[in-house]
Amino acid sequence: MNLPVLLQAATNPLLLAAPGNQVGLEHYLVVSALVFGLGIIVVITRKNAIAILMGLELLVNAVGLNFVAFAKFSSPDAIDGQVVTLFIIVIAAAEAALALAIALNIFNNLNTVEVDEARALKG
Repeated sequence: MNLPVLLQAATNPLLLAAPGNQVGLEHYLVVSALVFGLGIIVVITRKNAIAILMGLELLVNAVGLNFVAFAKFSSPDAIDGQVVTLFIIVIAAAEAALALAIALNIFNNLNTVEVDEARALKG
């Protein structure tokens, strides 16, 4: 590669990408499916409340990635997917704060964060 092409690539990084190596919608969907699958596996297999919450966050992040990917490829000028993802992030933060408060309350009452041992909640 000669110097003028590298200088142009410094202002436009897409010039360095080969035509067949660009990231498409399928790539986003595969990554999102992998993250969603990992989240499902974590939620199903873990007994620790904190690990289950981390799995739920993976699920929510996979959905947000799908919204952004579909918004980018369906209409690049619209920001609908980004706005929905912003709401998802805000709701996920509130959910995490509430769930951690519940987990701390269970730990204070039962001295454990294992979900199997917290079957009945006292009133």
